[in-house]
Amino acid sequence: MTEAAIAIVDLQKTYQGGKRALDGVSIDVPRGQIFGLLGPNGAGKSTLINILAGLVNKSGGTATIWGFDIEKHPRNAKASIGIVPQEIVFDPFFTPAETLEIQAGLYGVPKERRQTAELLRAMHLEDKANAYARTLSGGMKRRLLVAKAMVHSPPILILDEPTAGVDIELRQQLWTYVRELNRRGVTIVLTTHYLEEAEKLCDRIAIINHGRLIANETTRTLVGMAQEKAVEVVVDRDVTHVPEASCFEKIELKAERTLAITYRKDKVNAGEVLAALQREGLGIVDVSTREADLEDVFLNLTRAANANG
Repeated sequence: MTEAAIAIVDLQKTYQGGKRALDGVSIDVPRGQIFGLLGPNGAGKSTLINILAGLVNKSGGTATIWGFDIEKHPRNAKASIGIVPQEIVFDPFFTPAETLEIQAGLYGVPKERRQTAELLRAMHLEDKANAYARTLSGGMKRRLLVAKAMVHSPPILILDEPTAGVDIELRQQLWTYVRELNRRGVTIVLTTHYLEEAEKLCDRIAIINHGRLIANETTRTLVGMAQEKAVEVVVDRDVTHVPEASCFEKIELKAERTLAITYRKDKVNAGEVLAALQREGLGIVDVSTREADLEDVFLNLTRAANANG
């Protein structure tokens, strides 16, 4: 099927008091992808997810999940999606096994089709299956939330800041599982503050700022938009004054003999930057470069959107 996993058209949300959280957002999430949804705090990401989850009513526009309109077919839409929320909320007196059994029951999954043991194993929680949820560590609770979202085998999983406050080892485990789910055909939507995470995992990324969509591109295209490149140059003598040249976007003295220079790779190349230093009589001892990454693009796009906003 070529239909999008999630299709959002002109989605709007204005809260009581006039706060406009979403301002005409349109996004298609392709089936079978890992799709990143990024944006600063308060950009509208959680509102968008809560609308898809059926927790917040939209003010305008349409949204369909796996072909089901969230307003016309809310039950089918909800059954097609699993959501891992930011907040860790559990009944502390249930065990992980009971939590998953109850959740499966709420979704009407017959007993013989429940996969409690498999989900606990996949989340490295089988040894805690019968421990009270309140005794679990923060990381274990986070993993239990992922298992809870998967009890009804939805074709789409939404992870809302799943690695916030999580240690590196757990983060790696979580991403291994997410990739495995994706390989099995589950479409993943991920919101994260860790841009290097989005860059490694996502096939495509949409960026929201102040309730508006400001980018929606393949990850490779977005990273390619980063035009600024940084280079650190160690020279053969102490620098008394910072040289100036039209090919430098920015230059600063990091140490007596180390200059950090930013230039735009769409306008000049590294050779011209180094030649400008040599014209100042500086001999070059060492050069190291830093490739632009998603963080640069994100900051540039949100800055531009704020300036135009």
